[in-house]
Amino acid sequence: MSDPRTVHTDDAPAAIGPYSQAVVHGDTVYCSGQVALLPGTGELYVGDIQGETRQVLANLEAVLEAAGSGLDRCLKVQVFLKDLGDFGAVNAVYAEAFGDHKPARACVEVARLPKDVRVEIDAVAALR
Repeated sequence: MSDPRTVHTDDAPAAIGPYSQAVVHGDTVYCSGQVALLPGTGELYVGDIQGETRQVLANLEAVLEAAGSGLDRCLKVQVFLKDLGDFGAVNAVYAEAFGDHKPARACVEVARLPKDVRVEIDAVAALR
C-alpha cells in the first residue's frame, strides 16, 4: 500500500492550522472540514446560510477534485451546524450538490465552529 500523501489546492482556502486540506491513503481521500472561506483571499463568505453552505461545498469539491475524487465519490460526510434550526436550508443545498448520490452522513449541532461560521463539512471519499 502506498504512503499517505497530502493534498493542497489553491482553489480552496488554505488550512488555517497545522493540518492538510486532505490526505490520500490507498484509494481513499480524507478531507478536513471546510468552512466558507473564499479561496485566494481567505475572507469569510458574508450572506445567508444557503450561500454559506454553497461556498463550503465548493471548497470541499475543489479539495476532492485536487485529490482525484469528487462529490459523487463521497462515502461519508459529516455536517456540523452552529444552529440545528438551519438544517432544512443546509439540507436543501446539500441535496442540490449531491443529486442522486447519497453518501452516509452525520449532522450535528455544535457549540462553536472555527471563525464563528454557521456550517462546516468534511468527507471521506473514494478516488476515481
